[in-house]
Amino acid sequence: QLQASGGGLVQAGDSLRLSCAASRRTASNNALAWFRQAPGNEREFVASISWRGANTVNADSVKGRFTISRDYAGNTVWLQMDSLKSEDTGVYYCAKSRSSVATSRIEYYNTWGQGTQVTVSS
Repeated sequence: QLQASGGGLVQAGDSLRLSCAASRRTASNNALAWFRQAPGNEREFVASISWRGANTVNADSVKGRFTISRDYAGNTVWLQMDSLKSEDTGVYYCAKSRSSVATSRIEYYNTWGQGTQVTVSS
């Protein structure tokens, strides 16, 4: 139901924009989020946006560099990533929450996309 795209190989300091599209109108009343997972690490929260897009929550590690947004219909969520660092490397997953409120709590997310690889070389 969620299809993520936009990953790639970039250098430190570059930008990337990830996209995640819902196959049906399944996310219009739900918060959406991005998580990432580096090899050997647990999946970690990156950013979340409420169902109307009015509220966002960001991990401390990406504040000031990443911006999450979504379209009015609620079917697409983007993650604009600027000033990328090597530690941003990982597989990025989009996820749909069972709540309408933006949250970093992974247990709220019950639908996951397949992931897109982001590699930042230093």
